Amino acid sequence: MSEPVRETITGDGWAVGSIDGMGEGGGFRKVRHELGVEAFGINAIVLPPGYTSRRHAHERQEELYFVHRGTIEFTFNDGDHQLLGPGGFARVDPPTVRALRNTSDSEEAVYVCVGGAGGYVGRDGVVPEGDQAR
Repeated sequence: MSEPVRETITGDGWAVGSIDGMGEGGGFRKVRHELGVEAFGINAIVLPPGYTSRRHAHERQEELYFVHRGTIEFTFNDGDHQLLGPGGFARVDPPTVRALRNTSDSEEAVYVCVGGAGGYVGRDGVVPEGDQAR
């Protein structure tokens, strides 16, 4: 292994890829499609400098946002504003109206959004046969 992965690579039961390898410029990177994710929705979104998303809500899916790069202002409902930088998380209930704004006038911002409905499956990790638990 000499360089970090850029283009999507798949194997037996796994897939790896990179936000930058899934597209160029502003907009959606279809992570779910690119990596074959079936259990939940996931996208990476590149916001151009100063861009504000449209306001939206959902009928069923709860969403979790993770700010990967830049600073993003989240506006909830009728005016609750929260500023998140790299490493920041926001969880949003389906009917909650939200909009996102890249606060920079010169740099892109990138966030990852995971959505789903149906609940947590619990702790189901197991140690492979032959390996020892720590």
